[in-house]
Amino acid sequence: MNHDNPPDRFIKVLNNREVITLAFGAMIGWSWVLMTGFWVQQAGSIGTLIAFAAGGLAIALIGLTYSELVSAMPKAGGEHVYTHRGLGAGWSFVCTWALLLAYLNVCLFEAVALPTAIEYLAPGIRIQGLWTVFDSEVDLGFVLIGAGSSILITVINVLGIKPAAWFQTVAFSMIVVAGVVLLTGAMSFGDMAHAEPWIGVPATGILSVLIMVPALLVGFDVIPQSAEEINLPPARIGMLLIVSVALAVAWYGLISFAVALSMPREQLAAGSMATGDAAAALWNHPAAGSMLVLGGVAGILTSWNAFVIGASRLLFSLAESGMVPAIFARMHPKFHTPYVGIITIGVLSCLAPLFGRTVLVWLIDAGGFSTIIAYLFVPIAFLALRRKEPDMPRPFRVSHPKLVGVGAIVLAVALIAAYLPGSPSALIWPYEWATITVWSVLGVILYARFRARQH
Repeated sequence: MNHDNPPDRFIKVLNNREVITLAFGAMIGWSWVLMTGFWVQQAGSIGTLIAFAAGGLAIALIGLTYSELVSAMPKAGGEHVYTHRGLGAGWSFVCTWALLLAYLNVCLFEAVALPTAIEYLAPGIRIQGLWTVFDSEVDLGFVLIGAGSSILITVINVLGIKPAAWFQTVAFSMIVVAGVVLLTGAMSFGDMAHAEPWIGVPATGILSVLIMVPALLVGFDVIPQSAEEINLPPARIGMLLIVSVALAVAWYGLISFAVALSMPREQLAAGSMATGDAAAALWNHPAAGSMLVLGGVAGILTSWNAFVIGASRLLFSLAESGMVPAIFARMHPKFHTPYVGIITIGVLSCLAPLFGRTVLVWLIDAGGFSTIIAYLFVPIAFLALRRKEPDMPRPFRVSHPKLVGVGAIVLAVALIAAYLPGSPSALIWPYEWATITVWSVLGVILYARFRARQH
């Protein structure tokens, strides 16, 4: 174990497996249990594979710029570090502040997604309706499960990156077991006739799925956030980032195809939890469905855990640069974790279930838009640093940097366009735009404070 870092910094302890489970777990949340039926309905069985392959290639292109930068600058805060060096303090703040909104929103959303998933396994968890927020009922049982889970995740993360990585590995194992149950069922009892039509009618259904893929693959970028805690050669870190994206794309594709083989399309459309229903149908037993939903619960936990790590390291990096209050840069003397940031995220997560599901869906959509902002700035910083610092050591070096960098920028701009008015997936006015506006105003205030202190 490498303890070279000073006591007020992070400790390098994460190995190959832990890095992969961290990033893969961040990308595999709850959607693979809930949304597969919709994907297959829209795009067809092969069409869904095409959509994920195309979306995966796009994200991998953006990921390549991350891989080179994380190997060159393996520091906590990832994007903040690269954009600060490549583009200066102002653009760096815009990028990091946008990404922090996305990470925080995932943590808040998971505090509501978890009790929703558990209700499928234990329908009696609703205790008492408290109130309704935008047609979404807030139940005391949901609030207690969401807040209790928030406290658990917070404690694990304060205790150190190693306990958080252990927790991630255990939950990841549950996801894998659930996947094996579904895939072996599909190979043993699936019917190829159910998978038709191969391509959805109309074929534009592939685009409906494709537009969702980048949001599903958000999470590979928690590797750069925790780079200071990874005990591996820098080039390996860059490689593992791309491997994690490939694994997540393969997972989504295989699960969707297995679901397509499970039952006739009309039957699939009638269910509420497509992947669980598919497993129960293939094995002809409800226990198989419950096993899949348990895997989905584990997916929520791995995603939540990874984004607490990511968000707290982003906050640490911003505080270290003087852009947010210095308290967020405090490290726990024993556990080497940015505990103030972790506890703050935990408190917000405890409160999240009080606002109901509708508000949190708005938050997650706004967060998706914010993530793509970061996906635009990182390739720009990648190209800027290639020009400004051509001799910087780059252990993972991208060939054809201009092609990769410009391609990543074009893709990021196209993804941003998908959230703008006029697009089928545009952000909802005024609620989702209000979220972005309020967050932006808070960012302007903090940045003005930072600039005032510089002079």
